[in-house]
Amino acid sequence: MIAGLAIAFGASAVGAYQLAPPAQESAHWREIAWPFPRDGWPGGRAFRCDGVCVGAELYVRAKRGFCNCDTGVADDDEVDRVADIDLISPRFAAVAAGAIVRVSAMQGRIRHYGLVMPDGTRHAAAGIALSRRCDLLVAVAQGAGDANTVQREALLFLETPEMRTWATAALDGR
Repeated sequence: MIAGLAIAFGASAVGAYQLAPPAQESAHWREIAWPFPRDGWPGGRAFRCDGVCVGAELYVRAKRGFCNCDTGVADDDEVDRVADIDLISPRFAAVAAGAIVRVSAMQGRIRHYGLVMPDGTRHAAAGIALSRRCDLLVAVAQGAGDANTVQREALLFLETPEMRTWATAALDGR
């Protein structure tokens, strides 16, 4: 029974990704392949910015059933744990306290990090964790450019109709 449910949920998550409409090149973000190895969560969607945040990348995925149903994303420690910063580089550190953020109908927190990339270069990143009921939508925007520009453009892109539709489908398991 449990195995059947796991297969059904897994298939639903794959369907949400595969059947979602392709994101238009809003704010100059174009879709790229998900660059991370498989882990306990379904892969997500990855994008590269060719506009004012040139070279920045955004990684977004749903983590269903991974949130406190009552409080949502309550604090910065939770953002640190769930936002997938460690997939980009294990050498990261928060540079400031986080802040409450709202994207579409979801609320959560955003926090800035400094990353040391595998080649030794330094990048800025913004980790975003948004809750809807007992589920999370997590996103990381990272790049060598201005952190505030990358964050602003990533949040604008997450608000596009295409990304809202995809996020809803991914969180609903469709």
